[in-house]
Amino acid sequence: MPYRAPVEDYRFIFDHVSHLDQVRATEKFAEATSDVTDAILEGAGRLCEDVIYPTLREGDLTPARLENGVVRTSPGFAEAFKELAEGGWVAVSAPEAYGGMGLPLTMTTAFNEMMAASNMALGLCTLLTQGQVEALEHHASAEIRDTYLPKLISGEWTGTMNLTEPQAGSDVGALKSKAEPNGDGSYAVTGQKIFITWGDHDFGGNVCHLVLARLPDGVAGTKGISLFMVPKYLPDADGNPGVANTLNVVSLEHKLGIHGSPTAVMQFDGAKGWLVGEPHKGMAAMFTMMNNARLGVGAQGVGVAEAAYQHALAYAQERNQMGAIINHADVRRMLLTMKAETFAARSTVMCCAVALDMASATGSAEWIARGALLTPIAKAFSTDVGIEVAEIGVQVHGGMGFIEETGAAQFSRDVRITAIYEGTNGIQAMDLVGRKMMDGGEAAFVLLDEIEAHAETARETLPKLAEPVWQAAETLREALEWLVAQKDMNTRFAGSVPFLKAFARVLGGHYHLKAAMAEGGKGARSKLARFYVQRLLPEHEALLTHAMAGADDLYDFSVEEMSA
Repeated sequence: MPYRAPVEDYRFIFDHVSHLDQVRATEKFAEATSDVTDAILEGAGRLCEDVIYPTLREGDLTPARLENGVVRTSPGFAEAFKELAEGGWVAVSAPEAYGGMGLPLTMTTAFNEMMAASNMALGLCTLLTQGQVEALEHHASAEIRDTYLPKLISGEWTGTMNLTEPQAGSDVGALKSKAEPNGDGSYAVTGQKIFITWGDHDFGGNVCHLVLARLPDGVAGTKGISLFMVPKYLPDADGNPGVANTLNVVSLEHKLGIHGSPTAVMQFDGAKGWLVGEPHKGMAAMFTMMNNARLGVGAQGVGVAEAAYQHALAYAQERNQMGAIINHADVRRMLLTMKAETFAARSTVMCCAVALDMASATGSAEWIARGALLTPIAKAFSTDVGIEVAEIGVQVHGGMGFIEETGAAQFSRDVRITAIYEGTNGIQAMDLVGRKMMDGGEAAFVLLDEIEAHAETARETLPKLAEPVWQAAETLREALEWLVAQKDMNTRFAGSVPFLKAFARVLGGHYHLKAAMAEGGKGARSKLARFYVQRLLPEHEALLTHAMAGADDLYDFSVEEMSA
């Protein structure tokens, strides 16, 4: 079945849930009028429906491969990427000074979701390039910005992120890659990196690697790491790809999903690179790229959820088992769960994007805190939703879901990585209860105040929806008070994953209530809100009980007992 971009859902969320009008009211984004954003949504939707989605199955069935040192991409990928780049879609939020559109991150996030729905493997190429653009914009020298940004933004060149090494995954500080000064302002970078998304391709142009490595005087751990731009081809005097750098793709990984995305093992052998940012401050620069990517990965989860839902809905309408299976109660339960979860996740991602846009446009400490708080929730919850919804999609198909030809299984395989890369969802949860609560929970309490105030207003017209949302927010408030009182971080970490999901559950109830209020409690969105509030929101209580259970029982078992 064809994919249809949910343009109307974006418009509704922008108008009634995430309130994009706040962003439009700022001086920085004053040109992002509703006419402009509508045109972006419609144009991106057509691109993804007509150009990107037709490449989805080819990417899965004919994976990227390494052939005589050259990465050959899946059929149709190069042509689709060329059309994408020529349309300016890599650069929706990139600075206008370097050829970008300069639009809010919210619009890039909507585009990234549509890309993930239509072909997540190909969309990763643009996602990594977008993150690199932001890192260079904020941390690179003027010379590096002038050389690389115009070509990255135009899509002539693409970007990667090189953190992970065989012995250094989440513990980035354990990396062994090194950088030696060449004496001319450049550095010789040596080391091996793994899991490098779109580490190479046959699109032409240049592949620009941002590589973490340690200078000779770099101390151990993350405080001694620097960041370097290491291109596949060294730019010549005119800024065009020149001689090949001393780096190569060792191999490509054979993966569960996203087969069309070449995941490379990269070897750097004294490759020439240039410092990005200050010496030993590489993690700060890289985190700019990673935070951008974390929201983008959350959007990937939503996108795949949307595509899986559309796929399952079409099958349920066509498949007859004592009548069309869409008429069976359990199939309806599955489909409505998919739809309700997707709306909650999309709203969470878009509210996070709006907060980050407001922080960028105003510099407000409150908006900065809101964006920081929502980022780990948006990444973890939305990717969990993507995985759950894609798995339900397989179940809706029954036995045919287990058969590859239907395409249902591909969504499940592709989206599984989203809970792992750009910081596992467990790390996101630890970040939420740790770093994001260093303010004593102030940003979270402010958000809960807003949820309760909205629910109190909604009580007058929609009491059966508003009261459960208010009560859920109050239960979460009590758990939050308990959490910030815990001085032992391991106690917080032990329940961090259920705490994050409970927080997301309450946010989902809030967003669904907003949707119901916007249509006066009558209509399809109000019906979906009732489904969510009655059947999914109650999960928050059990999750918070789990979150406050402490860590003692986790460590009661010895390793020997766990192995018995």
